[in-house]
Amino acid sequence: MTMLDDRTTAAAWPAAYPQGYAVVDVETTGLARDDRIVSAAVYRLDARGEVEDHWYTLVNPERDPGPVWIHGLTDEMLADAPLFPDVAGELSERLDGRVLVAHNAIFDWGMLAREYARAERTAPVRQRLCTIALAKELALPLPNLKLESLAAHFGVVQQRAHNALDDARVLAEAFRPSLHAAAEQGLRLPLLECRPLTEWASSPATGSGAARIGRQSSYGNSWRPTKKRPPCPHPNPGRYESDKPLKQGMRVAFSGDTSIDRELLEDRTVEAGLHVAGSVSRLTSLLVTNDPDSATSKTVKAKAYGTPIVDEAAYTHLLRDVAPADG
Repeated sequence: MTMLDDRTTAAAWPAAYPQGYAVVDVETTGLARDDRIVSAAVYRLDARGEVEDHWYTLVNPERDPGPVWIHGLTDEMLADAPLFPDVAGELSERLDGRVLVAHNAIFDWGMLAREYARAERTAPVRQRLCTIALAKELALPLPNLKLESLAAHFGVVQQRAHNALDDARVLAEAFRPSLHAAAEQGLRLPLLECRPLTEWASSPATGSGAARIGRQSSYGNSWRPTKKRPPCPHPNPGRYESDKPLKQGMRVAFSGDTSIDRELLEDRTVEAGLHVAGSVSRLTSLLVTNDPDSATSKTVKAKAYGTPIVDEAAYTHLLRDVAPADG
């Protein structure tokens, strides 16, 4: 037992902490909202982060497996794998009543939520915890926010990167000391609500001549309606300032690819009381991009106007604590 374990065992464990966790990793055919899960792993942990059991499955995505050079899963390997609806029940048993823990958790949650919706089911997950956000709360001295850096910090050996089972194992082993450090410091865990994506459920065809508003996807009748967002009810307080929280009413623009599905990211932005801007102007409060050196019109304008720029990881962290609008 380590000195940290001694201290956290001797001290009162925070009563508000969850009673159990499900550490999850999914490998997918890509990062877009049409993409599918090809493998999933869950490590169940008790209230103090001790491993109870683990589970792993391949999933037939019913389409091209995508970046085989990353996850290593070929068409042949997935041909006889179960479909997601076939494993949804078993997966639900492992998620039920637990906080979903993942590295960049909004991505794993988004992929799971869409798969459940396609299967006309709801994932039994109410809260998630992102280990990136927890590492920031703990101010861990990491060179970057990659899983391999978090693992190296805690001396966890990664054997097969981008293998769902090994990634989940690594994260479970790194999460336990993170959880104990948070408990020792009395930190409030960065828990976020998980909402089911019911608009992704399959919709029956309405006839060959009927118009359907929305985008048809590669897996048949599943579709997402065109998003019509209400106007932001809060006045624009101006530009984002570094080391200060975002404030409701700020205008946020996005540029380039994001690991989180763009519409999910925009949904979270609107839910936080911010305005999603389709372009960059002098009134834009913040530009979010993972490639600030690209020559897109938004990044060029942002630099010309002096608009603050942050990457996706920093932005999702900021979204957790948006200040209320003035007045």
